[in-house]
Parts: sequence; structure tokens; C-alpha cells
Amino acid sequence: MDAIAPSARASQFHPASQPHEILWPEQQSLPLVFASPHSGCDYPPAFLAASRLDPVSLRQSEDSFVNEIFGCAPEMGAPLIHALFPRAFVDPNREPYELDPAVFKDKLPAYANTRSPRVAAGLGTIARVVANGANIYKDKLSLEEGLERIRTCYWPYHEALRSLVEQTKERFGYCILVDCHSMPSLGKLGQGRCATNRIAFVLGDCHGTSCNAAVTSSVERTLMGKNYQVVRNSPYAGGFVTRHYGRPEANVHSLQIEINRQIYMDETRMERRPALNALAQDMRDVVAALGAVDPGRRRNGQR
Repeated sequence: MDAIAPSARASQFHPASQPHEILWPEQQSLPLVFASPHSGCDYPPAFLAASRLDPVSLRQSEDSFVNEIFGCAPEMGAPLIHALFPRAFVDPNREPYELDPAVFKDKLPAYANTRSPRVAAGLGTIARVVANGANIYKDKLSLEEGLERIRTCYWPYHEALRSLVEQTKERFGYCILVDCHSMPSLGKLGQGRCATNRIAFVLGDCHGTSCNAAVTSSVERTLMGKNYQVVRNSPYAGGFVTRHYGRPEANVHSLQIEINRQIYMDETRMERRPALNALAQDMRDVVAALGAVDPGRRRNGQR
């Protein structure tokens, strides 16, 4: 990693704050880690100036307020990490170097993945478009700028997330990582099996490979018991975080949760709705259900 990282020279595009925040419980009592990679809203002024979009349009890629919805996790005994930088700036739910040639004025290095479906959609590690398809930039970026965003935001987020997962596994013998997201009420929800915006939750476990079935079932059962409409793996089966960290054979289970934004926010104005508070209360039962799951095989006889 260090061999291909750019220099530590300060960038005018660097966010003013730390790249992420970890909300810790007084004492971790649950074998859970919650993560929100897309709820960040710290937009560097130079980034805003370089964009052809107004600030509200630029926020269409955000999972706005998701960190608040799962804000009960620390008080219930599980840490919550959330990015402070926005997804449109750099996306930590991608491979580190899913880079789009159309974004950069320089030739990309050989290690860049330029052919992934995410890159083809304009939603690589350094996105070309926001979630509604609108182009972000007035001009192309230098490769140095893109690599510095990855170095200063992406890697610190994943180093912190990896540490949380490892510490939790060491303490409890296993870890359940919940990657928390939101989804627009239209778009992919209007296609295929999900041809309705009434679907409230999509649970992604990479078609059963990123976590024990009991993990997914516990969340599904809890949400359906509250009369939410829930589907699995369509149209969101799990992103990079779910695929990369989910290793049930190594006692690390990862589940992605997508929440329909229509439930809790005004998607046009990017504002909370009163229902957000009720949704956040419902997540307390989700956290409790996950904390009670026995995900099966654990090493060294730990229970």
C-alpha cells in the first residue's frame, strides 16, 4: 500500500475535519460493529468550487442521516464508525483503486481497476457522477489529487474499520459487521423484483456468502415483525465492504442494510422527516436481535 501512496503534501481539496468518527460504547458488550461509509457531509470548499453541481444536487449520493438512524448502537454496547467526508469526494465502499479514466487528465497506473461495473456507471472510488447520473466536475482531476483523497480519507477509514472488526473478534470470538446505507425510493427500486418504492429495506449478504444465514434472518424477522417490506440481495447484494470483510469461515460476518429514504427524509430537499425518530427507535430492536444471534462455528471453542 505505502509503495503506491502519493506524497503527504497538503491538498487544497482535503476535508477540514478528520476523515471519520468512531462513536464508542462505554464498554463494548455486543459482538457487533456498525459502519456508515456514505453519511459524510463535510464538503471541502475547493471541491464545491470544482463541481458543476449546486450543493443540494451534489448531495444526491449521500446516505444522509444513516449514522443518526443507527445512533443507538453505542449506547447499546457496539461501536459505530461513520465517514465524515462525502461519498462524492471519495467512496470507501469501493476497491481502493476503482478509477475512471474519464475523471482524470493523467494516464492511470497499471494497478487501477478501470473496468469494473462501478467504474462503468461513473461510480468508482473517485466518482464521475452523483447517484442520479449528473456529472460532478467542471474539469478533469489530476491523478495526484485522486490518490491523495484515497490516502487521506479512504485508507484511514478502512484502517479504523479493520481495527474495530479485529478487536471485536478478539474479544468475543467472532464479529458481525453491519454496513449501513440508504437507497433512493426510485431508480433501481423501480426495476425487476423491486418494482415498487414501498420496499423499505434491502438486506445484502452477497447471496448468503458474507454472513451466516442466522444473521440475515434475524434482521429480516425483526423488520417484518414491524410490518416493513423487506427483500434480500435485489437490487443490492452488498458492496465492497460486505464482500471484503465478510468471512464467515473466519468468524467475521458482514451484512449490508439499505433503507428506503422515503421513509425518513425529503429526498429533494435533503431534510429529515419526523418519522426518522421512529425509525431510529426500531433500529434498537435490530441491534438487540443481532446481539442475540449465534452465528455458528467459532474458533478455539469460544462462546
